[in-house]
Order: sequence, then C-alpha cells, then structure tokens
Amino acid sequence: MDKVNKLASQRAVVVFSMSSCCMCHTVTSLFSELSVNADIHELDKEPQGREMERALVKLMGRSPPVPAVFIGGRLVGSTEKIMSLHLARDLIPLLRNAGAIWL
Repeated sequence: MDKVNKLASQRAVVVFSMSSCCMCHTVTSLFSELSVNADIHELDKEPQGREMERALVKLMGRSPPVPAVFIGGRLVGSTEKIMSLHLARDLIPLLRNAGAIWL
C-alpha cells in the first residue's frame, strides 16, 4: 500500500494499468488526447506489480483493480468514473486544479 500511495502522490495524474487491458488503454488514450502527461504504471511490468495489485484491490474494492486513476494524489476511480467526469465536463477542471493541464 505504501508503494501505491507514494507513486500516486508523485505526479498530478497517475494511472495503474495492465499492458493487455483495453479499458486501461482507453483511459490513457483520453489523457494523451487531453495533453496530460500521466504517469502510467503497468502492474504486469513492475517488479512489485503483484503487491501493488493486491493493494489496489483493497482500495478499489474490485478485481481486477485496473485502471486505477489518481488525480492530485487522490483516488478518482476507474474507466467509468473518468468517462463520467469527462462527459459531465468535470474532468478538465479537476485536471486543471491538480496542475495536470493548463487549458
């Protein structure tokens, strides 16, 4: 849990992902289109990935726990939450407040 919290607080946007997850790709693509330089941690490629995955299962309350998106060091949620925020036009202000974009 400490590793997840530490990584989540180091950048404005942090995404915990799996390289083969299409929903993870959707979220990271959205951030890329919005010119957000998200810090992406693919758990299947991280040395401590299994430990971080277990911690994220506890935080997210679901398995698999990816994508898990942190904005401004705070857990925002998964694909559904990010897309809901974007469609409601609440994602960009959230990203702006976290210092992830300057639009």
